[in-house]
Amino acid sequence: MGQGRAFSTPAARAAAAGLLAHHRTSERTGLPEVYVRMSARPLFQDILRAAPPGTVDPTVDPDDVFDMLLGAVLTRTLLFSATARARPVERTVEMILRLLRPL
Repeated sequence: MGQGRAFSTPAARAAAAGLLAHHRTSERTGLPEVYVRMSARPLFQDILRAAPPGTVDPTVDPDDVFDMLLGAVLTRTLLFSATARARPVERTVEMILRLLRPL
């Protein structure tokens, strides 16, 4: 079973809400650096730093863009059956690129 299909099972959908609620209300016992190391956020920032000059708007906060990207990924993964639209993932990539381009 593919990852998307695994997250769309009734058990996974039921567990997701509880896991997210627990994560938001529980006290963090680890240091923030531990969460950052497990995150793709530093890699995303490295990719932006490696972009050719003039291709990324310097006034855009990369953390805001990453948060939007993460939200899109979570929506496609956890809620796809409820929000099913036959849209290729490339559309999400194009939207992120639009957010990053200088005006």
